[in-house]
Amino acid sequence: MRRLAVLSLHTSPLAQPGAGDSGGMNVYVRELVSSLAQAGVASDVYVRRWADGLPDVVEVEPGFRVVHVPAGPVDLPKEALPEVVGLFAEGVLARLADDVGAAADVLHANYWLSAMAGHRLKHELDLPLVSTFHTLARVKAETGDLEPERRVDAEAEVVGCSDAILANSAAEAAQLERLYGADPARIEIVPPGVIHAFFSPGPRQGARAALAHLDIGDGPMLLFVGRIQPLKGLDVAVRTLGALEDRRAVLVVVGGASGHDGRTEVERIDKLAASLGVADRIRFTDPQPHHLLSTYYRAADVVLVPSRSESFGLVALEAAACGTPVVAAAVGGLRTLVEHGRTGFLVEGRDPQVFAAYTEQILTNPALGRELADAAAARARNFTWSTAAARLRRIYADLTARSPIACAANA
Repeated sequence: MRRLAVLSLHTSPLAQPGAGDSGGMNVYVRELVSSLAQAGVASDVYVRRWADGLPDVVEVEPGFRVVHVPAGPVDLPKEALPEVVGLFAEGVLARLADDVGAAADVLHANYWLSAMAGHRLKHELDLPLVSTFHTLARVKAETGDLEPERRVDAEAEVVGCSDAILANSAAEAAQLERLYGADPARIEIVPPGVIHAFFSPGPRQGARAALAHLDIGDGPMLLFVGRIQPLKGLDVAVRTLGALEDRRAVLVVVGGASGHDGRTEVERIDKLAASLGVADRIRFTDPQPHHLLSTYYRAADVVLVPSRSESFGLVALEAAACGTPVVAAAVGGLRTLVEHGRTGFLVEGRDPQVFAAYTEQILTNPALGRELADAAAARARNFTWSTAAARLRRIYADLTARSPIACAANA
């Protein structure tokens, strides 16, 4: 194939993960496209222009370009982005038509907003569409996080017309079938990876020394990495800290407020910490460059992942690769990624007392902690971006060898 057009309307692979709308999807797009480029699949990543002064095209590395597409005011909130999907699609279409070097054989859309644009472009250009949703509205609804019906309808329509739907885990594949009636023959399970050159086991004391500015002390360190929003469950991590017997324990939070309720969530967390008497044992730090997160993982005794839902859970994988045990909610891809009792612990439900009990097991039993750490690092070695890219390369090649499927709306 000549070139891949990757659609990432609402967030850029060049943006800092952990704040605003930037998170695991940014890492996913950046690392996957980089690995595809290294495997010989040149890609253009189309992103809505989100700030003034951005260049039209950024060459990240040979075979990997980010293209900024004008589509509405640069400071549009995420809630207003559905209104500019059409403008974004038109901008991508114009780029593909005007630049011979941008001609694509396959469209790969990320998240439902990009999938809406990709659905239109599929029929305009008669190209196969690959969709990765990252999160699903009907899955979030099952946890109490309701999304607009417009999103639900859009996801269902795209699921019905995608030539391939990528699932990060078997759990996500099952959700696509159960909640959206997805054709299992068109679901491809392609787990994300981890860069083992950055994320690998290392001395805990050295990592702690590098984080001396956080004043962690010599007690246990719990770690939460992610955007501060209700979905990620920082409140559970704070309550877990409060339930531990060792009052020297510290919780380090790496991430920033996200979404329209992000600031409200930060205020809620502050009040909760104060009410539990643990405010002085929480260390908030700004989102970090992705490769620097390894220092935080290595410094931690336990990484907490109490999300309400996760299609995969990159934080859990990166922690495992660094040899740090994870205590995670038993949801989505985390069920597959964390082997209960072998690489970490899974919590059915989100009871902080249960999170604390498993955390105590790790903190008070060094031998168990070492066993979990070694098994986690060994399991993480099975997940690489090059493996994901190789799998996708075959999927793309297969799609270009046959005609795109028709869907009810355009049959």
